[in-house]
Amino acid sequence: MTTIIAILFFAASMANVLLMVSSFPLFHPPANKKSIIANIREPQSRNFQKQVFVSSLMASNAADEEICTDLTADQLDFTMGYLNKHHSDLLTKFSLAFTELGREMKRKNGLSGGSFMVESAKMVHITREYMSIDVTVNERGKDKMLRRVTIDLDSDLHPSASQREYSVVKEKTPRCSENAVDDVMRRLIRLCQIVKQPEVTGKLIQLGIQIGGKATGRIEENLYLNNVPHNRLVRKYFYDMACRATLDAVILCSEGKLSNRMQITCLFPELNTAMDAYRVGTLLEMARALAITLAEQNLRVRVCVQGSMGVGIFTAIPKQLSGVATLLQRMDWQSGEGEENEGMVGTYVNFGGVGKEHVVNAGVDRRGNKIEQDDVFIIICPQSMVGQETSIYGPLSEMVAAAGDRPVILLNPDLTDKISSGGQQSVRGRSERIAFQNSFKSIYHFQCTYISGTSYFPIFGALGKFGPTEPWIAYHRRDRVNNGGEIYIPIVAGEDRPESEVVMKAAEI
Repeated sequence: MTTIIAILFFAASMANVLLMVSSFPLFHPPANKKSIIANIREPQSRNFQKQVFVSSLMASNAADEEICTDLTADQLDFTMGYLNKHHSDLLTKFSLAFTELGREMKRKNGLSGGSFMVESAKMVHITREYMSIDVTVNERGKDKMLRRVTIDLDSDLHPSASQREYSVVKEKTPRCSENAVDDVMRRLIRLCQIVKQPEVTGKLIQLGIQIGGKATGRIEENLYLNNVPHNRLVRKYFYDMACRATLDAVILCSEGKLSNRMQITCLFPELNTAMDAYRVGTLLEMARALAITLAEQNLRVRVCVQGSMGVGIFTAIPKQLSGVATLLQRMDWQSGEGEENEGMVGTYVNFGGVGKEHVVNAGVDRRGNKIEQDDVFIIICPQSMVGQETSIYGPLSEMVAAAGDRPVILLNPDLTDKISSGGQQSVRGRSERIAFQNSFKSIYHFQCTYISGTSYFPIFGALGKFGPTEPWIAYHRRDRVNNGGEIYIPIVAGEDRPESEVVMKAAEI
Protein backbone atom coordinates (compact mmCIF):
# COMPACT_ATOMS: atom_id res chain seq x y z
CA MET A 1 0.00 0.00 0.00
CA THR A 2 2.83 2.40 0.88
CA THR A 3 4.51 1.64 -2.45
CA ILE A 4 1.32 2.44 -4.39
CA ILE A 5 0.92 5.77 -2.56
CA ALA A 6 4.57 6.69 -3.31
CA ILE A 7 4.09 5.89 -7.02
CA LEU A 8 0.93 8.01 -7.19
CA PHE A 9 2.67 10.90 -5.42
CA PHE A 10 5.64 10.71 -7.84
CA ALA A 11 3.30 10.71 -10.87
CA ALA A 12 1.44 13.74 -9.56
CA SER A 13 4.73 15.59 -8.99
CA MET A 14 5.94 14.86 -12.55
CA ALA A 15 2.61 16.10 -13.94
CA ASN A 16 3.04 19.38 -12.09
CA VAL A 17 6.59 19.75 -13.40
CA LEU A 18 5.44 19.12 -16.98
CA LEU A 19 2.66 21.65 -16.55
CA MET A 20 5.11 24.26 -15.28
CA VAL A 21 7.53 23.62 -18.16
CA SER A 22 4.75 23.84 -20.75
CA SER A 23 3.67 27.18 -19.30
CA PHE A 24 7.06 28.80 -19.95
CA PRO A 25 6.87 31.25 -22.91
CA LEU A 26 8.81 30.12 -25.95
CA PHE A 27 11.04 32.59 -27.79
CA HIS A 28 9.60 34.04 -30.99
CA PRO A 29 11.15 36.82 -33.09
CA PRO A 30 9.51 40.18 -32.41
CA ALA A 31 6.47 40.70 -34.59
CA ASN A 32 7.51 44.24 -35.42
CA LYS A 33 10.92 43.13 -36.70
CA LYS A 34 11.13 41.35 -40.03
CA SER A 35 13.31 38.57 -38.57
CA ILE A 36 16.38 40.77 -38.95
CA ILE A 37 16.03 40.94 -42.71
CA ALA A 38 13.27 40.09 -45.13
CA ASN A 39 14.91 37.02 -46.65
CA ILE A 40 16.41 35.50 -43.51
CA ARG A 41 16.75 31.74 -43.65
CA GLU A 42 16.44 28.98 -41.09
CA PRO A 43 19.75 27.60 -39.75
CA GLN A 44 21.19 24.79 -41.82
CA SER A 45 23.73 22.12 -40.90
CA ARG A 46 26.16 24.18 -38.85
CA ASN A 47 26.91 24.49 -35.17
CA PHE A 48 28.04 28.11 -34.84
CA GLN A 49 24.55 29.42 -34.05
CA LYS A 50 24.89 31.46 -30.83
CA GLN A 51 22.38 31.97 -28.07
CA VAL A 52 23.68 35.37 -26.98
CA PHE A 53 21.57 37.23 -29.53
CA VAL A 54 18.42 35.39 -28.41
CA SER A 55 18.64 37.09 -25.04
CA SER A 56 19.34 40.48 -26.61
CA LEU A 57 16.38 40.11 -28.95
CA MET A 58 14.15 39.15 -26.05
CA ALA A 59 15.40 42.18 -24.14
CA SER A 60 14.74 44.48 -27.10
CA ASN A 61 11.31 42.94 -27.55
CA ALA A 62 10.51 43.59 -23.89
CA ALA A 63 11.73 47.15 -24.29
CA ASP A 64 9.46 47.66 -27.29
CA GLU A 65 6.48 46.44 -25.30
CA GLU A 66 7.38 48.51 -22.23
CA ILE A 67 4.81 51.15 -21.36
CA CYS A 68 6.11 54.63 -22.10
CA THR A 69 6.33 56.38 -18.73
CA ASP A 70 7.46 59.85 -17.72
CA LEU A 71 10.23 60.77 -15.33
CA THR A 72 9.96 59.47 -11.80
CA ALA A 73 9.46 61.94 -8.96
CA ASP A 74 13.16 61.85 -8.03
CA GLN A 75 14.27 62.26 -11.64
CA LEU A 76 11.84 65.14 -12.10
CA ASP A 77 13.03 66.95 -8.98
CA PHE A 78 16.71 66.49 -9.85
CA THR A 79 16.24 67.67 -13.44
CA MET A 80 14.26 70.77 -12.50
CA GLY A 81 16.60 71.57 -9.61
CA TYR A 82 19.68 71.36 -11.84
CA LEU A 83 18.23 73.46 -14.68
CA ASN A 84 16.78 76.09 -12.32
CA LYS A 85 20.05 76.43 -10.40
CA HIS A 86 22.59 76.35 -13.22
CA HIS A 87 20.74 77.24 -16.44
CA SER A 88 18.06 79.81 -15.65
CA ASP A 89 19.30 81.87 -18.61
CA LEU A 90 18.67 78.88 -20.89
CA LEU A 91 15.07 78.62 -19.67
CA THR A 92 14.66 82.34 -20.41
CA LYS A 93 15.85 81.77 -23.98
CA PHE A 94 13.39 78.89 -24.34
CA SER A 95 10.48 81.07 -23.24
CA LEU A 96 11.39 83.81 -25.72
CA ALA A 97 12.20 81.54 -28.69
CA PHE A 98 9.27 79.13 -28.56
CA THR A 99 6.31 81.09 -27.15
CA GLU A 100 4.29 84.23 -27.77
CA LEU A 101 6.32 85.96 -25.05
CA GLY A 102 9.11 86.72 -27.51
CA ARG A 103 6.74 88.46 -29.94
CA GLU A 104 5.23 90.52 -27.11
CA MET A 105 8.66 91.59 -25.90
CA LYS A 106 9.71 92.74 -29.38
CA ARG A 107 6.50 94.67 -29.91
CA LYS A 108 6.63 96.52 -26.60
CA ASN A 109 10.34 97.25 -26.81
CA GLY A 110 10.02 98.47 -30.40
CA LEU A 111 9.06 102.01 -29.36
CA SER A 112 10.84 102.18 -26.02
CA GLY A 113 13.70 99.83 -25.35
CA GLY A 114 13.75 98.13 -22.00
CA SER A 115 10.06 98.67 -21.29
CA PHE A 116 9.43 94.91 -21.20
CA MET A 117 12.05 92.64 -19.64
CA VAL A 118 12.20 89.02 -18.54
CA GLU A 119 13.96 88.94 -15.19
CA SER A 120 14.04 85.20 -14.49
CA ALA A 121 12.62 81.85 -15.49
CA LYS A 122 11.97 78.75 -13.42
CA MET A 123 10.94 75.31 -14.63
CA VAL A 124 7.97 73.95 -12.68
CA HIS A 125 7.25 70.74 -14.61
CA ILE A 126 8.56 68.61 -17.47
CA THR A 127 7.31 65.46 -19.19
CA ARG A 128 8.21 63.58 -22.35
CA GLU A 129 5.91 65.90 -24.28
CA TYR A 130 6.23 69.41 -22.81
CA MET A 131 7.72 71.59 -20.10
CA SER A 132 6.15 74.39 -18.05
CA ILE A 133 8.16 77.48 -17.10
CA ASP A 134 7.22 80.31 -14.75
CA VAL A 135 8.59 83.55 -16.16
CA THR A 136 8.96 86.74 -14.09
CA VAL A 137 8.17 89.74 -16.32
CA ASN A 138 9.02 93.34 -15.42
CA GLU A 139 6.99 95.82 -17.50
CA ARG A 140 7.57 99.53 -17.12
CA GLY A 141 4.86 101.22 -15.10
CA LYS A 142 3.44 97.94 -13.80
CA ASP A 143 4.14 95.53 -10.99
CA LYS A 144 6.15 92.42 -11.67
CA MET A 145 4.09 89.60 -13.12
CA LEU A 146 4.52 85.84 -13.01
CA ARG A 147 3.49 84.20 -16.26
CA ARG A 148 3.47 80.50 -17.01
CA VAL A 149 4.36 79.30 -20.49
CA THR A 150 4.18 75.76 -21.87
CA ILE A 151 6.68 74.58 -24.50
CA ASP A 152 6.37 71.40 -26.54
CA LEU A 153 9.66 69.49 -26.51
CA ASP A 154 9.42 69.06 -30.29
CA SER A 155 8.80 72.79 -30.85
CA ASP A 156 10.11 74.76 -33.78
CA LEU A 157 10.95 78.44 -33.56
CA HIS A 158 8.03 80.76 -32.96
CA PRO A 159 7.12 82.59 -36.21
CA SER A 160 8.14 85.90 -34.63
CA ALA A 161 11.64 84.69 -33.69
CA SER A 162 14.52 86.05 -35.73
CA GLN A 163 16.57 83.44 -37.54
CA ARG A 164 19.63 85.67 -37.08
CA GLU A 165 19.43 85.09 -33.33
CA TYR A 166 18.60 81.40 -33.47
CA SER A 167 19.41 78.32 -35.50
CA VAL A 168 16.87 76.41 -37.57
CA VAL A 169 16.78 72.69 -36.75
CA LYS A 170 13.86 71.21 -38.65
CA GLU A 171 14.67 67.54 -38.18
CA LYS A 172 12.88 66.07 -35.17
CA THR A 173 14.70 63.91 -32.67
CA PRO A 174 13.77 60.21 -33.01
CA ARG A 175 11.61 58.90 -30.20
CA CYS A 176 13.30 56.79 -27.52
CA SER A 177 10.43 54.66 -26.28
CA GLU A 178 12.32 52.53 -23.79
CA ASN A 179 13.74 55.27 -21.57
CA ALA A 180 12.02 58.49 -20.55
CA VAL A 181 15.24 60.11 -19.33
CA ASP A 182 17.04 59.74 -22.67
CA ASP A 183 13.90 60.86 -24.51
CA VAL A 184 13.63 64.08 -22.51
CA MET A 185 17.34 64.89 -22.63
CA ARG A 186 17.65 64.45 -26.40
CA ARG A 187 14.70 66.78 -26.96
CA LEU A 188 16.18 69.38 -24.64
CA ILE A 189 19.45 69.05 -26.56
CA ARG A 190 17.63 69.88 -29.81
CA LEU A 191 16.10 72.97 -28.23
CA CYS A 192 19.55 74.00 -26.96
CA GLN A 193 20.93 73.78 -30.48
CA ILE A 194 18.11 76.00 -31.76
CA VAL A 195 18.79 78.75 -29.17
CA LYS A 196 22.56 78.47 -29.84
CA GLN A 197 23.55 77.03 -26.48
CA PRO A 198 25.59 73.96 -27.55
CA GLU A 199 27.81 74.15 -24.47
CA VAL A 200 24.84 73.00 -22.36
CA THR A 201 24.21 69.86 -24.42
CA GLY A 202 27.12 67.88 -23.00
CA LYS A 203 25.93 68.64 -19.47
CA LEU A 204 22.49 67.26 -20.38
CA ILE A 205 24.11 64.00 -21.53
CA GLN A 206 25.89 63.80 -18.17
CA LEU A 207 22.64 64.60 -16.37
CA GLY A 208 20.85 61.79 -18.19
CA ILE A 209 23.53 59.28 -17.20
CA GLN A 210 23.36 60.36 -13.55
CA ILE A 211 19.59 60.15 -13.09
CA GLY A 212 18.94 56.79 -14.75
CA GLY A 213 19.26 56.99 -18.52
CA LYS A 214 20.57 54.00 -20.44
CA ALA A 215 24.06 55.56 -20.37
CA THR A 216 23.75 56.98 -23.89
CA GLY A 217 27.14 58.32 -24.86
CA ARG A 218 29.04 56.92 -21.90
CA ILE A 219 32.63 55.86 -22.64
CA GLU A 220 34.37 53.45 -20.32
CA GLU A 221 36.96 54.95 -18.00
CA ASN A 222 40.69 54.21 -18.10
CA LEU A 223 40.92 53.10 -21.72
CA TYR A 224 44.42 54.63 -21.90
CA LEU A 225 44.33 54.94 -25.69
CA ASN A 226 47.64 56.81 -25.59
CA ASN A 227 49.27 53.50 -24.65
CA VAL A 228 49.94 51.24 -27.64
CA PRO A 229 49.62 48.41 -28.36
CA HIS A 230 46.18 48.44 -26.76
CA ASN A 231 44.96 45.92 -24.27
CA ARG A 232 42.88 43.13 -25.81
CA LEU A 233 39.92 44.15 -23.66
CA VAL A 234 40.11 47.68 -25.08
CA ARG A 235 39.99 46.35 -28.64
CA LYS A 236 37.09 44.05 -27.78
CA TYR A 237 35.25 47.00 -26.24
CA PHE A 238 35.26 48.80 -29.59
CA TYR A 239 34.52 45.63 -31.58
CA ASP A 240 31.44 44.92 -29.46
CA MET A 241 30.11 48.47 -29.79
CA ALA A 242 30.54 48.43 -33.56
CA CYS A 243 28.87 45.00 -33.83
CA ARG A 244 25.83 46.11 -31.81
CA ALA A 245 25.47 49.24 -33.91
CA THR A 246 25.77 47.24 -37.15
CA LEU A 247 23.15 44.72 -36.11
CA ASP A 248 20.76 47.50 -35.11
CA ALA A 249 21.35 49.21 -38.45
CA VAL A 250 20.64 46.03 -40.45
CA ILE A 251 17.39 45.55 -38.52
CA LEU A 252 16.34 49.14 -39.22
CA CYS A 253 17.27 48.73 -42.89
CA SER A 254 15.12 45.61 -43.18
CA GLU A 255 12.21 47.59 -41.73
CA GLY A 256 12.71 50.40 -44.24
CA LYS A 257 13.71 52.89 -41.54
CA LEU A 258 17.33 53.33 -42.62
CA SER A 259 19.18 53.58 -45.90
CA ASN A 260 21.09 50.52 -47.04
CA ARG A 261 24.20 52.68 -47.53
CA MET A 262 26.07 52.67 -44.23
CA GLN A 263 29.52 53.43 -42.94
CA ILE A 264 31.53 52.59 -39.82
CA THR A 265 34.39 54.84 -38.77
CA CYS A 266 36.56 53.60 -35.93
CA LEU A 267 39.82 55.53 -35.56
CA PHE A 268 41.36 54.81 -32.22
CA PRO A 269 45.19 54.83 -32.54
CA GLU A 270 45.61 51.22 -33.75
CA LEU A 271 43.16 51.88 -36.60
CA ASN A 272 44.46 55.31 -37.58
CA THR A 273 46.68 54.92 -40.65
CA ALA A 274 48.18 58.37 -40.09
CA MET A 275 49.89 57.10 -36.95
CA ASP A 276 52.83 54.75 -36.55
CA ALA A 277 50.70 52.79 -34.09
CA TYR A 278 48.50 51.49 -36.94
CA ARG A 279 48.00 47.73 -36.69
CA VAL A 280 46.50 45.87 -39.63
CA GLY A 281 45.61 42.96 -37.35
CA THR A 282 43.18 45.20 -35.45
CA LEU A 283 41.46 46.12 -38.71
CA LEU A 284 41.11 42.45 -39.65
CA GLU A 285 39.82 41.53 -36.20
CA MET A 286 37.11 44.18 -36.42
CA ALA A 287 36.06 43.01 -39.89
CA ARG A 288 35.90 39.43 -38.62
CA ALA A 289 33.80 40.43 -35.60
CA LEU A 290 31.32 42.28 -37.81
CA ALA A 291 31.02 39.40 -40.28
CA ILE A 292 30.54 36.76 -37.58
CA THR A 293 27.92 38.86 -35.78
CA LEU A 294 25.82 39.07 -38.93
CA ALA A 295 26.44 35.46 -39.97
CA GLU A 296 25.16 34.28 -36.60
CA GLN A 297 21.78 35.69 -37.65
CA ASN A 298 21.71 33.52 -40.81
CA LEU A 299 22.81 36.37 -43.05
CA ARG A 300 25.20 35.66 -45.87
CA VAL A 301 28.01 38.20 -45.64
CA ARG A 302 30.56 39.08 -48.30
CA VAL A 303 33.70 40.79 -46.97
CA CYS A 304 35.33 42.78 -49.78
CA VAL A 305 38.74 44.35 -50.29
CA GLN A 306 39.53 46.41 -53.39
CA GLY A 307 42.13 45.12 -55.78
CA SER A 308 44.86 46.82 -57.77
CA MET A 309 44.03 50.01 -59.66
CA GLY A 310 45.89 52.03 -62.25
CA VAL A 311 47.23 51.72 -65.78
CA GLY A 312 50.18 49.70 -67.05
CA ILE A 313 53.22 49.69 -64.82
CA PHE A 314 51.49 52.26 -62.58
CA THR A 315 49.21 49.63 -61.11
CA ALA A 316 49.09 49.34 -57.34
CA ILE A 317 46.96 48.95 -54.26
CA PRO A 318 46.70 51.45 -51.38
CA LYS A 319 49.43 50.88 -48.81
CA GLN A 320 46.84 50.52 -46.07
CA LEU A 321 45.30 47.53 -47.87
CA SER A 322 48.50 45.80 -48.93
CA GLY A 323 48.12 42.11 -48.19
CA VAL A 324 44.77 42.56 -46.43
CA ALA A 325 42.81 40.37 -48.88
CA THR A 326 45.20 37.45 -48.35
CA LEU A 327 45.45 37.88 -44.59
CA LEU A 328 41.67 38.10 -44.31
CA GLN A 329 41.22 34.62 -45.75
CA ARG A 330 44.15 33.08 -43.87
CA MET A 331 43.26 34.40 -40.41
CA ASP A 332 41.65 32.09 -37.87
CA TRP A 333 37.86 32.14 -38.30
CA GLN A 334 37.30 29.08 -36.07
CA SER A 335 35.47 27.59 -39.04
CA GLY A 336 37.13 24.20 -39.25
CA GLU A 337 35.60 20.88 -38.35
CA GLY A 338 34.75 20.70 -34.67
CA GLU A 339 35.47 24.38 -34.07
CA GLU A 340 33.10 27.03 -32.77
CA ASN A 341 32.11 28.42 -36.17
CA GLU A 342 32.23 25.18 -38.11
CA GLY A 343 31.21 25.56 -41.73
CA MET A 344 30.76 29.32 -41.59
CA VAL A 345 33.45 30.42 -44.08
CA GLY A 346 32.42 29.50 -47.60
CA THR A 347 28.76 29.24 -46.65
CA TYR A 348 27.72 32.28 -44.66
CA VAL A 349 30.93 34.32 -44.94
CA ASN A 350 32.60 34.77 -48.32
CA PHE A 351 35.23 37.10 -49.70
CA GLY A 352 35.46 39.31 -52.75
CA GLY A 353 36.64 42.53 -54.31
CA VAL A 354 35.00 45.83 -55.20
CA GLY A 355 32.89 45.91 -58.33
CA LYS A 356 29.53 44.78 -59.64
CA GLU A 357 30.98 41.43 -60.65
CA HIS A 358 31.47 40.60 -56.95
CA VAL A 359 27.76 40.86 -56.14
CA VAL A 360 26.22 37.39 -56.02
CA ASN A 361 22.49 37.09 -56.67
CA ALA A 362 20.24 34.09 -56.15
CA GLY A 363 20.10 31.67 -59.05
CA VAL A 364 21.18 28.29 -60.39
CA ASP A 365 24.61 27.38 -61.76
CA ARG A 366 25.33 25.34 -64.89
CA ARG A 367 25.08 22.09 -62.95
CA GLY A 368 21.67 22.95 -61.56
CA ASN A 369 22.92 23.74 -58.06
CA LYS A 370 21.17 26.51 -56.17
CA ILE A 371 23.17 29.72 -55.65
CA GLU A 372 22.42 31.69 -52.49
CA GLN A 373 22.60 35.46 -52.80
CA ASP A 374 24.65 37.72 -50.56
CA ASP A 375 22.63 39.53 -47.89
CA VAL A 376 25.16 42.05 -46.56
CA PHE A 377 28.37 43.51 -47.99
CA ILE A 378 31.23 44.75 -45.80
CA ILE A 379 33.84 46.72 -47.76
CA ILE A 380 37.11 47.33 -45.94
CA CYS A 381 38.67 50.79 -46.28
CA PRO A 382 37.62 51.70 -49.85
CA GLN A 383 39.71 54.61 -51.13
CA SER A 384 41.10 56.26 -54.23
CA MET A 385 44.78 56.70 -55.10
CA VAL A 386 46.88 59.23 -56.95
CA GLY A 387 47.26 58.24 -60.60
CA GLN A 388 45.22 57.51 -63.69
CA GLU A 389 42.17 55.22 -63.47
CA THR A 390 42.62 55.04 -59.70
CA SER A 391 39.29 56.42 -58.49
CA ILE A 392 37.23 54.06 -56.34
CA TYR A 393 34.04 55.91 -57.31
CA GLY A 394 33.40 53.89 -60.49
CA PRO A 395 33.65 50.30 -59.21
CA LEU A 396 32.14 51.13 -55.83
CA SER A 397 29.11 52.95 -57.24
CA GLU A 398 28.50 50.07 -59.68
CA MET A 399 28.70 47.57 -56.83
CA VAL A 400 26.26 49.56 -54.67
CA ALA A 401 23.83 49.77 -57.59
CA ALA A 402 24.10 46.03 -58.22
CA ALA A 403 23.43 45.31 -54.52
CA GLY A 404 20.03 46.97 -54.77
CA ASP A 405 18.44 47.44 -51.36
CA ARG A 406 20.81 45.07 -49.55
CA PRO A 407 22.98 46.66 -46.82
CA VAL A 408 26.38 47.89 -48.00
CA ILE A 409 28.65 48.75 -45.06
CA LEU A 410 31.89 50.66 -45.56
CA LEU A 411 34.50 50.16 -42.84
CA ASN A 412 36.80 53.16 -42.37
CA PRO A 413 36.26 54.55 -45.89
CA ASP A 414 38.13 57.44 -47.48
CA LEU A 415 36.08 58.51 -50.50
CA THR A 416 37.74 61.90 -50.94
CA ASP A 417 39.33 62.74 -54.29
CA LYS A 418 43.05 62.31 -54.84
CA ILE A 419 43.95 64.89 -57.48
CA SER A 420 45.69 63.14 -60.37
CA SER A 421 47.08 63.87 -63.80
CA GLY A 422 44.85 64.04 -66.83
CA GLY A 423 42.17 65.95 -64.94
CA GLN A 424 40.95 62.83 -63.19
CA GLN A 425 39.30 63.23 -59.77
CA SER A 426 39.27 66.96 -60.40
CA VAL A 427 36.43 69.38 -61.11
CA ARG A 428 34.62 67.18 -63.62
CA GLY A 429 32.10 64.96 -61.87
CA ARG A 430 33.03 66.19 -58.40
CA SER A 431 29.45 67.01 -57.40
CA GLU A 432 28.36 63.45 -58.23
CA ARG A 433 31.25 61.98 -56.25
CA ILE A 434 30.50 64.18 -53.23
CA ALA A 435 26.80 63.27 -53.38
CA PHE A 436 27.72 59.59 -53.53
CA GLN A 437 30.05 59.97 -50.55
CA ASN A 438 27.38 61.76 -48.51
CA SER A 439 24.79 59.07 -49.30
CA PHE A 440 26.46 56.74 -46.80
CA LYS A 441 25.06 57.34 -43.32
CA SER A 442 27.18 56.83 -40.24
CA ILE A 443 25.94 53.98 -38.04
CA TYR A 444 28.96 53.91 -35.75
CA HIS A 445 31.72 56.45 -35.25
CA PHE A 446 34.60 56.74 -32.82
CA GLN A 447 37.53 59.01 -33.47
CA CYS A 448 40.20 60.35 -31.15
CA THR A 449 40.67 64.11 -31.44
CA TYR A 450 43.86 66.12 -31.05
CA ILE A 451 44.85 69.76 -30.80
CA SER A 452 45.58 71.11 -34.29
CA GLY A 453 49.28 71.64 -34.94
CA THR A 454 50.45 69.11 -32.35
CA SER A 455 51.48 65.50 -32.56
CA TYR A 456 49.15 62.63 -31.76
CA PHE A 457 49.93 62.93 -28.07
CA PRO A 458 48.21 63.59 -25.80
CA ILE A 459 44.67 62.78 -26.87
CA PHE A 460 42.44 65.83 -26.46
CA GLY A 461 39.17 63.91 -26.53
CA ALA A 462 36.96 61.93 -28.87
CA LEU A 463 34.04 62.21 -31.25
CA GLY A 464 31.46 59.46 -31.13
CA LYS A 465 28.15 58.19 -32.46
CA PHE A 466 27.47 54.76 -31.05
CA GLY A 467 24.48 53.60 -33.06
CA PRO A 468 22.39 54.45 -36.12
CA THR A 469 19.85 56.38 -34.02
CA GLU A 470 22.25 57.67 -31.35
CA PRO A 471 23.32 61.33 -31.12
CA TRP A 472 26.73 62.72 -32.02
CA ILE A 473 28.76 63.51 -28.91
CA ALA A 474 32.10 65.26 -28.51
CA TYR A 475 34.22 64.42 -25.47
CA HIS A 476 37.07 65.99 -23.54
CA ARG A 477 39.59 63.61 -22.01
CA ARG A 478 40.56 64.53 -18.47
CA ASP A 479 43.03 62.98 -16.05
CA ARG A 480 42.00 62.22 -12.50
CA VAL A 481 44.10 63.63 -9.67
CA ASN A 482 46.97 61.62 -8.20
CA ASN A 483 47.20 59.37 -11.26
CA GLY A 484 43.71 58.05 -10.58
CA GLY A 485 43.00 57.28 -14.21
CA GLU A 486 41.29 59.10 -17.08
CA ILE A 487 37.73 59.85 -18.04
CA TYR A 488 35.93 61.13 -21.16
CA ILE A 489 33.47 63.93 -20.36
CA PRO A 490 30.66 64.77 -22.86
CA ILE A 491 30.88 68.46 -23.76
CA VAL A 492 28.76 68.85 -26.92
CA ALA A 493 25.92 66.70 -28.27
CA GLY A 494 23.40 66.88 -31.09
CA GLU A 495 21.80 65.09 -34.00
CA ASP A 496 24.44 66.48 -36.39
CA ARG A 497 28.21 66.21 -36.24
CA PRO A 498 29.53 69.13 -34.12
CA GLU A 499 31.92 71.69 -35.58
CA SER A 500 35.45 71.85 -34.21
CA GLU A 501 35.07 75.51 -33.16
CA VAL A 502 32.01 74.65 -31.07
CA VAL A 503 33.86 71.77 -29.42
CA MET A 504 36.87 73.89 -28.51
CA LYS A 505 34.67 76.65 -27.08
CA ALA A 506 32.76 74.16 -24.95
CA ALA A 507 35.99 72.58 -23.71
CA GLU A 508 37.21 75.95 -22.41
CA ILE A 509 34.15 76.50 -20.21
